[in-house]
Amino acid sequence: MAPPDNDVLWARDVHYAHHGSPALLGVSLGVRQGEILAVTGPRGSGKSTLLGCLSGQLVPGRGEVWFNSMPVHTLTPTSRERLRRDRFGWVGDTPQLVAELTAWENAALPLLLAGCGHRKARRTALEWLERLDIGDCARKRPTALLQAQRQRIAIARALVHQPDVLFADEPTAPLHRADRAQVLRTLTTAGRSHSITVVIATHDTQVSTLADRTVALVDGRESGATNPAACSLSA
Repeated sequence: MAPPDNDVLWARDVHYAHHGSPALLGVSLGVRQGEILAVTGPRGSGKSTLLGCLSGQLVPGRGEVWFNSMPVHTLTPTSRERLRRDRFGWVGDTPQLVAELTAWENAALPLLLAGCGHRKARRTALEWLERLDIGDCARKRPTALLQAQRQRIAIARALVHQPDVLFADEPTAPLHRADRAQVLRTLTTAGRSHSITVVIATHDTQVSTLADRTVALVDGRESGATNPAACSLSA
């Protein structure tokens, strides 16, 4: 069964187990083009596993995952790797930057690895660093930067090739409260301004105020969904 036409991502009855321990127990959801979806829940609820299945890093033990008309769950490892490289972006809970490279070189990596010319890759990376308010860090190496600055470089790296979908797995986990709010705003604003679908897994309550919709997981199952805009209209 192909996904609905208006869903860029679609999952049906997804099950996954880590070494025999169930992590997802029949999760189904759809994500629209350009939507910002927050996947919330306590630690161990299956948020990271769900993002892993949606992004093709993990293959469900049962169920289906589609990206547009592409059945991600049946792709070969090579095809899934190509999909992640060319169409998806990823931000984790730690920046994982290359220490020997400057900020702009780290941000430009996806373009350089894809064969983009050095000058164009540098120009595009610098544009994204400017959009994320860290253009003045472009020539600095990660060790000379604050954690919040390093995380925004990781966001720039995930967005530099303008992916169809950006996955963010606990992107604010290592940050202080003020930095968390700033990083979330820059991430969601960048997604909206470039019509990039964003799926954020988090237990940070601030995310729900910035997302179009929230899906909550508890013990590997959906426990409900909310639409912040609809809630504010009815209030």
